[in-house]
Amino acid sequence: MSDSDNLIKLLQSKSKLVAMLAPSFPIMYDPKTIVSKLKNIGFSKVVEVSVGAKETNRQAVEILKNNPHTRFITSPCASFVRYMRVKHPDMMHYLAMEIDSPMVATAKIVKAKWPDHQPVFIGPCLVKKLEASEDHPDLNILVLTYKELDSTLQQLVTSNQQLVANSSFDLFESSTRIYPIDGGLTDSSGARNLLSPEEIRVVSGYKNCESSIKEFEQNKKIRLLDILFCDNGCINGPGITSSLPIEERKHKIIDYSK
Repeated sequence: MSDSDNLIKLLQSKSKLVAMLAPSFPIMYDPKTIVSKLKNIGFSKVVEVSVGAKETNRQAVEILKNNPHTRFITSPCASFVRYMRVKHPDMMHYLAMEIDSPMVATAKIVKAKWPDHQPVFIGPCLVKKLEASEDHPDLNILVLTYKELDSTLQQLVTSNQQLVANSSFDLFESSTRIYPIDGGLTDSSGARNLLSPEEIRVVSGYKNCESSIKEFEQNKKIRLLDILFCDNGCINGPGITSSLPIEERKHKIIDYSK
């Protein structure tokens, strides 16, 4: 059974579900209507994962402030974490795995606020499914890509259905909505106010991973390697179906963040 089928089964059984929309969602959906659509098909609550990203930032900045000599590689990208496990197990100690990814941080917030609800992450990344099932099975996160959500909506939404009126996010956060763009963590966390330019590296794209890891290993001045596996960040994830060029995708994210 696919994750889309699992979601449909949960919705039809009237399960209490919280939709957690990844910060890249404006590329795919109109922010003014997507919440209504999700509540219309049965979600009890809809939240922005940018809420969890704020907690991710807090944890990262706390490490930088409390440990002035520490050096680490960011870990919100599930694909890069698995790349490191396979290619560089000897450098796993540099990955800041003690920092929750935005998905995980949001799920924890959801669990604390609505303990009888199940979190459903909706985003651009296939590998988030492994992060949820392998690394955090206790949170019981169901993960769908935008493509899978589209399939679900096509099956459940009829043309004559009325959308929930004036529906808005149950939890939202504007300060971290730029997260899916490469460097989103660095730019939204205030890390640039703590570190000099030579202490920061922002990298995206799997072709750049190996050289960036080697540079980080050799150049001890680099304290923060902010890295995402997809080119230009999560706005280019495989779960996105969009004909928009990268620059227009970035503009959609930036415009929504304002």
